[in-house]
Amino acid sequence: MPITKGAEKANRQSKHKRIFNIRRKNVLADTVKDVEKAVVAGNLTKANELLPLAYKAIDKAAKRGVIKANTADRKKSRLTIRLKNAKQKQD
Repeated sequence: MPITKGAEKANRQSKHKRIFNIRRKNVLADTVKDVEKAVVAGNLTKANELLPLAYKAIDKAAKRGVIKANTADRKKSRLTIRLKNAKQKQD
């Protein structure tokens, strides 16, 4: 329980930021899932269209501090590798 006025304000700000962070993390997870589902379904054209959206969500989450920079790089790398392997299997 915050005691000082400064602690009360920090608590309010923290609750406000938490909402935005959760929202951004959900968008991140949803876009990554969409790309992975498209790859598993074999719909590589759709996966190629969704990949930039996933990159955007990952970069925004990293920029805002929701995830760390290395985590963002790893997620992008794994998505790209998954898509590349699916293309090779299809050919």
